[in-house]
Amino acid sequence: MTTQPSKQLETFDNPQPERDFTIRIDMPEFTCLCPKTGQPDFATLHLEYVPDRHCVELKSLKLYIWSYRDEGAFHEAVTNRILDDLVAATQPRFMRLTARFNVRGGVYTHVVAEHRKPGWQAPAVVQLP
Repeated sequence: MTTQPSKQLETFDNPQPERDFTIRIDMPEFTCLCPKTGQPDFATLHLEYVPDRHCVELKSLKLYIWSYRDEGAFHEAVTNRILDDLVAATQPRFMRLTARFNVRGGVYTHVVAEHRKPGWQAPAVVQLP
C-alpha cells in the first residue's frame, strides 16, 4: 500500500461532544516552497482546538500537511488556508493554528490564526492551590 499526499481531511465523531476539551497536535515537518525563490520553507505547525461534533483524523492530517511540500505559498496565506480547511472539515468550537517558520535570511516568521464558533465562550481557567 502506497501513501500519497492528499487535500482530503477526514474526521471522526467526537467521543465526548458534551464536554469542552482541548486537542493539541504538533507537526514539526511542514514544508512548502517560497513563491518568490522556489526554495523550501520549513515550519513547525502547532494546532490547538476544542472540537464540537467532529475531530480531525491524524493520518489524513499528515497526508494533508504533506500535500503542501511542492506548493509555493507565503507564510501568512498558507497558515490561514490550512486553518480554513481544518475549520471547514471539523466545525470546531475553537481552533488556533500557529506556524513557526524556520529562519530564512536571518528572519523567523510566526503566524497565528484563530477561529471561534459564534456564541462559544472559553471556560474559565481553574487555578489550583
